[in-house]
Amino acid sequence: MSLDELFAEIGEEISEQELAIAATTPRFRFDASAALAPQAAPAAPSAEAKAKLGEVIPDPDRQVVPFALEWCEFCWSVRKLFAAAGIAYRSVDLDGPDYRENDWGGAARKSLAAKTGAVTIPQIFVGGRHIGGATETFDAFNSGELKRLLAEVGLKVKGTEIGNAYGFLPAWLHPRKPAAA
Repeated sequence: MSLDELFAEIGEEISEQELAIAATTPRFRFDASAALAPQAAPAAPSAEAKAKLGEVIPDPDRQVVPFALEWCEFCWSVRKLFAAAGIAYRSVDLDGPDYRENDWGGAARKSLAAKTGAVTIPQIFVGGRHIGGATETFDAFNSGELKRLLAEVGLKVKGTEIGNAYGFLPAWLHPRKPAAA
């Protein structure tokens, strides 16, 4: 069973019970701005992780390389966009079985953060060039920039009827509302 099938029956609208639960979590409220958690500076990546990352990003067989997590809905959204647009890619699933031994996924993530300045996942590369995360990829698709970058590396985008790439985001995402005074 795929993850899409597993979560297919979860409703798009948040229930009253879910809202009540969310209201008890200060950093994850739908009715207030998110309180930012303090972030520690990322640890310096190892030379080995940097070298491996340098081998993976410029993949001549797959010009599109998303660094992703298997369970991440934003990663799923980017994959759905790529599938609909006929974009071949090599996904580096940092939590996948190939990256678990000796915490290679964690080391690769540190190296990726050092290279891009972004700690979020997914992070997308086209022809070795960093595009950004899910929203930057959707913006690049919507503006035609992604199509241009793909053409530079010899790839074409199909699925011109896709429209707004943000339609691939999970339906459960809700805009935050200002907190009541």
